[in-house]
Amino acid sequence: MKSFVVLALAVVLAPVALAQHQTFVVSPDASEVKMKLNTTHEVVNGVFHVQSGSIGFDRNGAHISGIIIVAAGSGKTGNDSRDKKMNKDILKTDQLATVSFAPKAYTGPLVASGDSTIQVSGVFTLLGTPHDLTIPLEIHMEGTKATAKAHFVIPYVQWGLKNPSFLIWKAENDVTIDLNLVGQISN
Repeated sequence: MKSFVVLALAVVLAPVALAQHQTFVVSPDASEVKMKLNTTHEVVNGVFHVQSGSIGFDRNGAHISGIIIVAAGSGKTGNDSRDKKMNKDILKTDQLATVSFAPKAYTGPLVASGDSTIQVSGVFTLLGTPHDLTIPLEIHMEGTKATAKAHFVIPYVQWGLKNPSFLIWKAENDVTIDLNLVGQISN
């Protein structure tokens, strides 16, 4: 009798346990990465295209994996000459066409519906070099739709990229990133 009760509970609770593992598939056309670089003469704002992304996560064990890929050469700042210099001299898009973030773990509660704020740790790869990074992420889930937003700083000069300063035009050594991912949740 005892084994029957255990078996019955396992059959009843199995769908609940399995439903905790889900996948967030990014819609590239609805998502974007904005950057802001402060300089002595202006604030340079740009937008990059999210190429693809899929993140698997488990609310029970804080397990997360996957990758978000951004097309490095897609950046537009409103100045074609500056964009060409950024692609050629700083991002070296002829050698490495993408920038990526691969999450490895998260902390904080992730609710099934509504708003959550978590800290996501992972590997940010820029110019082919991996860097450990923790990003605060605001998530909104409603049915099968989800958004993930983050605001963080990349120390691009410390990470080996060239500072675009010249003559009296000086740029800061860090760039601010605003990430806006839109997509679908599936089980």
